[in-house]
Amino acid sequence: MSQVLRGVPQFLLRHSSGRTTRVLRASAFSLTHKYAAQSSTRTDRGSTRKQITVASDDGRVRWGDLSAREKAARTTQQTFNFVTVLVGLVMTGGVITFLYLEVLSPEGKTNQFNRAVDRVKKDSRCIELLGSSKKIKAYGEPTWNRWARSRPIASKIQKDRTGTEHLLMHFNVEGPINSGVVNLHMAKSPSESEFEYKYLFIDVEGHPRLFLENTDVQTDGTSKGSKGSKKKFLGIQWGW
Repeated sequence: MSQVLRGVPQFLLRHSSGRTTRVLRASAFSLTHKYAAQSSTRTDRGSTRKQITVASDDGRVRWGDLSAREKAARTTQQTFNFVTVLVGLVMTGGVITFLYLEVLSPEGKTNQFNRAVDRVKKDSRCIELLGSSKKIKAYGEPTWNRWARSRPIASKIQKDRTGTEHLLMHFNVEGPINSGVVNLHMAKSPSESEFEYKYLFIDVEGHPRLFLENTDVQTDGTSKGSKGSKKKFLGIQWGW
């Protein structure tokens, strides 16, 4: 207030009556109070944060301090974050499920493939056809690149009308003497917990088909799946 009065000529203050002085002082006080209020308002507005947007919101500003537009931006951001996390969880769950069913599960395709390869390597007849078991290699579909043996194994699992699961698979084997193709068919009924072989055989060019497992045998002792017969199963033509 003294600053306001300082602008009033001193001779007016000296020669004015007491009432006039009081009016001037009251006016000065009013002006000072109004100026302080305006300054406070400008200070509050000048020190406000930047407007919240979807990209800039860091969650520090309280919900009650947000405008309607800023609340909409925060809601959009949080919804997007939630959906992103949810999609990530679903994808992670899918990967874990796939790894378990295909790789880690005892009844998965990878384990069944490894067991079939072990059967081939341990069978004396297969060793006679292919060569040393230590040098027998098993791989998926053939390729021109002799070094690229990591190929998908041709396999399929499907249920029939009775609920029985059928696993069909074929892969290539190669030894120092010969190479061949292994086919297998396994089945698991709803009441069973493990797959059982329907057949497991190897075809080597120039040699009769060699069965390691075969439950489909006719009464005369010959195999129903003798070489040269082509059958369809689950819509796929397999070489048995």
